[in-house]
Amino acid sequence: MIALTLGDVAAAVGGRLVGGAEPATRVTGFSTDSRSAHDGDLFVAVVGEHHDAHDFAGQAVAGGAVAALASRALDVPSVVVDDDAVLALGRLARWVVGRMPDLVVVGITGSSGKTSTKDLMAQVVVELGPVVAPQGSFNTEVGLPLTALQVDESTRVLVSEMGARGLGHIAYLCTVTPPRIGVVLNVGSAHVGEFGSRENIAVTKGELVEAVPPAADGGVAVLNADDDLVAAMAPRTRGRVVLYGRSAAAQVRAVDETMDDEGRPGFTLVAPGVREPVSLRLFGAHQVSNALAVAAVALELGIPGDIVARRLSGATAESRWRMEVSTTASGVTVVNDAYNANPESVVAALDALVAMSAATATRPARRSWAVLGEMRELGAGAEAAHEAVGRAAAERGVDRVVAVGEGASGVARGAKGVGGATVVMVAADVPRAVEIVAGDVAPGDVVLVKASRAAGLERLALALTEVPA
Repeated sequence: MIALTLGDVAAAVGGRLVGGAEPATRVTGFSTDSRSAHDGDLFVAVVGEHHDAHDFAGQAVAGGAVAALASRALDVPSVVVDDDAVLALGRLARWVVGRMPDLVVVGITGSSGKTSTKDLMAQVVVELGPVVAPQGSFNTEVGLPLTALQVDESTRVLVSEMGARGLGHIAYLCTVTPPRIGVVLNVGSAHVGEFGSRENIAVTKGELVEAVPPAADGGVAVLNADDDLVAAMAPRTRGRVVLYGRSAAAQVRAVDETMDDEGRPGFTLVAPGVREPVSLRLFGAHQVSNALAVAAVALELGIPGDIVARRLSGATAESRWRMEVSTTASGVTVVNDAYNANPESVVAALDALVAMSAATATRPARRSWAVLGEMRELGAGAEAAHEAVGRAAAERGVDRVVAVGEGASGVARGAKGVGGATVVMVAADVPRAVEIVAGDVAPGDVVLVKASRAAGLERLALALTEVPA
């Protein structure tokens, strides 16, 4: 991060120094949790649904924070603003980004795949120089500015992952880190309970491409040609449109796709003047689309095609519990994809499970397990969506389906409705699911664990791999 003082912060956010805050005091980091404040941090007093961080500012300062960024006067050194500390944090990030004229901001949004794509992006565009990208899923009005504040004069690319819970959210995030390149991955049914329809989700996701500058100023909208709602965003942008995907209409395409014995995809990257082989180290055919989005951005930034392909082939999964594959001492393969889930991402994970379990020239078929928990925020269509993924599992011939929790009961109904050889089991909670799987799993089996984060299914994956939570 750049050198900052409390005086700089106050000037950037339109705040005032109170409580003994000195303008020359250096700020060397940021914290939103009073329990983890470090020496030199500015503590951001976030007012949440259940807690008001202003009440913990004293604890943060006692832990080393130099001041609080607050919306009311406190008994500790503070930068006080008249509106909201989170909005002030956004203004501070925008001020810092604005001081970096050579910085390229790449914004990424989509219903699924944002974090995996962000991780890939950071490992490819580093060819240009230092990159700042979010840790985990720092894609909210708090996480995005905290990421942006890590840039300094040497940073060449800022990768901004942008999530949304409603209309206008991405438009706001684009005011914090104005993108020169905007990438829209897909429009699925994640959060459809909050948005009301996929069409409303598309309106929100398209706010990213509306924010890119005109093509004459270098603005580029990178859109998924294989998703009709994404491709239809082209008229909404002033930037130059680049399509990627498997479609013949895409300028950046994948052809000659393959899958290795472990379920890792390969393809030939095709773009104007480019035809290069790529062998991903990530699992699942859905990663091809993510890789193409990254390739489209990298090529736009001037990275040669052969280097793009080489860096894609060397990239690894960087964020926890997203198609995180490990093998136990007894030879069970565990696919921990328990960070989040929606119908589209569950089906993609099931396809990966089937590929990883299939017989190959060097080994027989392996028994497959799909341990599926609740997918949250699906609204009135939740029951039908859970039944649909249960059917998808059985139709793909998954050997064992375990539906965990009342919210996932539709998974069991859907799988049972297909019939066939799939064995369907129900677990009331995670501990019971651990008992079911651990009691029957055998060496060579492949176990997929997938649910929305709130379901806590990562505990099952960790129990199977004997890694403490």
